[in-house]
Amino acid sequence: MHKFINYGLLSLLIILCILSCKVSSVSEIKLDKDWSFKNSQDTLWNQANVPGTVHTDLLSLEKIEDPYYRLNEHDLQWIDKTDWHYQTTFNLSKKDISKQHIELDFSGLDTYSKIYLNDSLFLETDNMFLHYSVDAKPFLKEGDNLLQIHFESPINKGVEKHDALGYKLPLSDNDLAKIGQVQGEKHVSPFTRKAGYHFGWDWGPRLVTSGIWKPITLRSWNHLKIEDVFIQQNNIAEKANMTAVVEVDATGKSNKAKAEIFINGESIKTVNLELTNGKNNLSIPFEIENPQLWWPNGMGEQNLYTVEVKLTSNDYEDSKSHKIGLRTIELIREPDAFGTSFYFKVNGHPVFMKGANYIPQDVFLTRAKKENYEHILSSAKAANMNMIRVWGGGIYENDAFYELCDEMGLLVWQDFMFACSMYPDDSQFLENVKKEAIDNVKRLRNHTSIALWCGNNEALIAWESWGWKDKITREQSKDIANTIWNTYETIFHKILSEVVTDYDSARPYWPSSPGSDIGGKESHDKGDAHYWMVWWGKEPFEKYNTAIPRFMSEYGFQSFPEFSSVEKYTIPEDHNIYSDVMKSHQRSSIGNETIEDYMLRYYKSPKDFASFLYVSQLLQSYGVQVGIEAHRRNRDRCMGSLYWQINDCWPVASWSSIDYYGKWKALHYTAKKSFENFLISFEDKGEHLDVFVVSDSLKPISATLKISAIDFEGNLLKQQQETIEVKENQSKKYISLLKNNFLTAVDSTKVLLKAELLNTEDNTIITENIVYLSAFKNLNLPKPELTYSTTEANDYFIVTLKTKKLAKNVFLASGSSHNFSDNYFDMLPNTEKTVSIKKTESETLEAFDAKIKVITLVDTYNDSGISLLKQFTNRLKTAFGSH
Repeated sequence: MHKFINYGLLSLLIILCILSCKVSSVSEIKLDKDWSFKNSQDTLWNQANVPGTVHTDLLSLEKIEDPYYRLNEHDLQWIDKTDWHYQTTFNLSKKDISKQHIELDFSGLDTYSKIYLNDSLFLETDNMFLHYSVDAKPFLKEGDNLLQIHFESPINKGVEKHDALGYKLPLSDNDLAKIGQVQGEKHVSPFTRKAGYHFGWDWGPRLVTSGIWKPITLRSWNHLKIEDVFIQQNNIAEKANMTAVVEVDATGKSNKAKAEIFINGESIKTVNLELTNGKNNLSIPFEIENPQLWWPNGMGEQNLYTVEVKLTSNDYEDSKSHKIGLRTIELIREPDAFGTSFYFKVNGHPVFMKGANYIPQDVFLTRAKKENYEHILSSAKAANMNMIRVWGGGIYENDAFYELCDEMGLLVWQDFMFACSMYPDDSQFLENVKKEAIDNVKRLRNHTSIALWCGNNEALIAWESWGWKDKITREQSKDIANTIWNTYETIFHKILSEVVTDYDSARPYWPSSPGSDIGGKESHDKGDAHYWMVWWGKEPFEKYNTAIPRFMSEYGFQSFPEFSSVEKYTIPEDHNIYSDVMKSHQRSSIGNETIEDYMLRYYKSPKDFASFLYVSQLLQSYGVQVGIEAHRRNRDRCMGSLYWQINDCWPVASWSSIDYYGKWKALHYTAKKSFENFLISFEDKGEHLDVFVVSDSLKPISATLKISAIDFEGNLLKQQQETIEVKENQSKKYISLLKNNFLTAVDSTKVLLKAELLNTEDNTIITENIVYLSAFKNLNLPKPELTYSTTEANDYFIVTLKTKKLAKNVFLASGSSHNFSDNYFDMLPNTEKTVSIKKTESETLEAFDAKIKVITLVDTYNDSGISLLKQFTNRLKTAFGSH
């Protein structure tokens, strides 16, 4: 059978295709293959991973031991005093190099580097947070091209800058120069635009990295390239009035072009325009009909629109798109009865911010993959948080972090990367800061989750309240103190403020956390506060009930990871909190002793090491719970509670609620309950107990508030209930229990109060809480007679627990990397509870059943009543005598 081909028609179709088809103007090649590296003094090259770091490359080659295991960190301080060289080759065709423009884009180099392309030096870098785009066309050739990056030691460069300054900056305890074996123990971190925590912190190791920590891209284009698109939200009502602010690089004297805007793939607007040679700045207004608002977690849906801008000219086109949510956000600072308010209003509603501070998830940044971000941020969402503070001693996080925050309804308090330091005054440093700020504000401003830009973490309070200013004046001169302060004002009151105004004016700028105003130090009557009298000041947890600021952006208490996590970085001989390894994996100068001090105030002494770890988590959980409830009860004064901190960057005893291995501590389970939209909270007023109901909901409800006194055997001793109306967005005291009346003839060591908020329509529980009438160490806890059984369903194992008597702080351990749906919980007498945990790969029910362990607080008692510290002291006396 012969097929008839109409060659005329085919030719016509080809011509029409040529006329109608547009060519993408921009092409990209990722340079992430075939990299090698070496010490600058070596001749042998080794395989490298890009993105990566020197430390992780050495580790993958087994040139060094795991830096996080036992005391290995201390033996690896030579790495940061060495220069390192990286190189790769890439091949370009004649067509590749024929493009009008070819640039190399370095999105993250850590930190001091000289870059050679085909043996020509064409770029030097000195800022880890800055992306560098350089015209590479003059240096490229057809065929193989050699790219070399020579990293200079950040310590040697820092010492050089330190010595050249001419005066001394204040010393921060967080720069662990002694561990780092730095010449003269000089603190060089303030001189380098690099993540401050790499130099050490009171929860982190000192491992000062170098390397290519973000991708390198070879980008080429003809005719036009969209450099940046900013989607401005001007007004949101029945329609959302928007503007697409577009930066375009174009080649040619004058070119007709078409700009088209798409919403979720549908074209909604087309404009014709002229492009001139070089940089073009376009503003294209458009509207979104019937806008669906974006809400923080717990308040509504996180509706996101994909907005794409496509530009076409001379048969070339380029496009950029962003996912955005439509919402308004305001920082409200108005005079009131307490001083000056400090709270966020979203879509016109005041929002109590519930959340935590966030640090980078690893010292070696490229280890943090999308699944790690998903785990931490989904854990934040699951714990009913609506705000995460990205702390200023880490990094401006990767795009994946902010995309997930957008999707999950987690607002971001975004610090600029300055923490606990004052900074040098040279003009090159200040210009570097400005470029960094512009670069990162432009990169992040399309993210709906960004709620506030903050200049620094604790630099102002250190200068004003930690004695820095007085020490500089006393030991150097008043003129030097003035120079340092003037530099502070230049950076935080001028450069960063102006960058936010110029590039993201719709969002608020706050110069320092904590602070009360521009240049105003911390005050509980206005601004935000970091309250550390609990922990550093050794004040009791109950102090949180009276130390109520306008917004609590930092507070917290430490605990150890669970025993299964500690086993990953220790051996049995390390299993004492005062062993060298356990002390090294504790960076607070008062750490382990302070945990034990507080523990003996609230709990009986644990009987062994594993029990101590477990009780430390109960202690931390209780302390932060006191703080959260106090802040929420007083929401007429305080409108934010962000505890320190949600995560860790290595295995360590710290303030985190999720340990380095992803395990939820007791605190995270407690935060989940304490951050629910409805909360019942007791406040002890001496002769009476006040019962509050707090609502973060936007809707009022009718409910029954029931208070029951129950003994540890399950007997109901007393009960009181009231029908109440809970208004939206409020905290209110509903019941005041006179102790001599409601608790007559009650043994406080054997009784608890259970509060329930019940739906009046179907009597279901909206929320509940328990309060004990004596300190935990004084409770007369029974053996609970707890039993459990295991089953499986789909991807989960299910544990069903039953108890005859009170089971306090039930803890389930399974050795799994996953977390139970609930843990560290109290079970009332004669109750049943079901929890689940995701299966690990092909684990069988029999294997899971064999590994599971269940304990309660009563199982950890040390009958002798001797603390671990005393046990350790006694062992020393036995070994070395009583002197």
